[in-house]
Amino acid sequence: MPAFKPATDHETLGDAFFDRVTPADFPQTILRHRDQRWAKRMGLDGLSDEQWIAHFGRFAPLPGSLNQPLALRYHGHQFRSYNADLGDGRGFLFAQGYDHRDGRLLDFGTKGSGQTPWSRGGDGRLTLKGGVREVLATEMLEALGVYTSKSFSLIETGEELYRGDEPSPTRSSVLVRLSHSHIRIGTFQRLAYLEDYDAIGQLVDYTIAHYYPQLADATDKPAALLEAVVAAVAKLGAQWIAAGFVHGVLNTDNINVTGESFDYGPWRFLPTYDPDFTAAYFDESGLYSFGRQPDTLAWNLTRLAECLVPLSSIEALEPALNTIWPQFRAALPAAMLGRLGLNPRDVESDSAFITALFGFLNQSQAPYEQFFFDWRGGALSAKRAASSPSAEFYATDAFRPIADALEGYTASDRVNLDHPYFARTKPRTMLVEDVEAIWAPIAERDDWGIFAQALAEIAEMRDAYGVAS
Repeated sequence: MPAFKPATDHETLGDAFFDRVTPADFPQTILRHRDQRWAKRMGLDGLSDEQWIAHFGRFAPLPGSLNQPLALRYHGHQFRSYNADLGDGRGFLFAQGYDHRDGRLLDFGTKGSGQTPWSRGGDGRLTLKGGVREVLATEMLEALGVYTSKSFSLIETGEELYRGDEPSPTRSSVLVRLSHSHIRIGTFQRLAYLEDYDAIGQLVDYTIAHYYPQLADATDKPAALLEAVVAAVAKLGAQWIAAGFVHGVLNTDNINVTGESFDYGPWRFLPTYDPDFTAAYFDESGLYSFGRQPDTLAWNLTRLAECLVPLSSIEALEPALNTIWPQFRAALPAAMLGRLGLNPRDVESDSAFITALFGFLNQSQAPYEQFFFDWRGGALSAKRAASSPSAEFYATDAFRPIADALEGYTASDRVNLDHPYFARTKPRTMLVEDVEAIWAPIAERDDWGIFAQALAEIAEMRDAYGVAS
């Protein structure tokens, strides 16, 4: 495996940050998905299916990386209630390696790989449907320009699982995700809870060295790190809004230090603009609804700032924390215009346009993804939009200000309207009914054809939107 560039950096933090664990021994291993694009970037594309299963289903160590998986320790606020009994309960850090393209340190983390000291009575398993849903989420989000973990591997494991939210028994799987760090806000919270300030300092130094090396000479490293994490997380929040995505479970242990979206459970995409739209049936108060996601991210970042106070000061950390709203207000127009393939104009014009656009989408209830598809390139797509299934929404007086504003924008170099994807009538979507249509033939007759077709369509969309492969 000469192309793989292994790492063991997380292990250098020491045993206080993790528990060494043994993977589950599954009765069966059937490869259902392998991300060959990202395998190539990690130097693992030459693995045979048998070798792939050995590493990502049986968890034979990748040469040069971790000899034994690490279940990471962390705490977190779950729906704003503090939980000191968290940690990797059905996953672990399996390996680390370097991205051949940009040199980033990336983690191979699992979901459904068996029980750990943090399983809290759970079986440590993942349903096959849950694994399929995570693959669909990450593929779709990547294509839409969201900074997300990658579903590197999905293997069916041959066990029967019992879950209250699925017909039981249901099939099982193990997922391997490729992520830019598994250090969470909750990782810092655990150390603050234990009042282990030396360990917080160690974690700050590690995080800067591996993910924000430009901060190495900062006078106040905790404050500098907070400001960098705030910028990354604010940008992620803007990307979710532009994609019409609802994560569903924005607990502090689901926000990591690189601002990468990960760990997908009850996620949903918006059918139409609705700030109150929720993804999780158990989110009865709408705490993590679509429109409240930026506020939730700000609340979570405040918890990170609290952890850093003993190493810095409120006077230094507060200005860093307060950058979140300026960062978000700058990132949202950039994300929205990026989805439309338009060049920005100026702060005032862009902000006014985005405000008006949300007003139109809210009032009209035009299909969310269809709008971005129809108006890719702005005025260049007027003819396409006129023949869209949503054309009636664009023929109203309410749309006239949006049409006028679009006239004032130029298309970016990445607009790519000659791509075959934009010859479609409708965009590829991943609404709840789309997911169920993909899952039904798998559940009923083990037919993976629609799943494969969906991934092919998403790949075409990713290419059309100019997302690097």
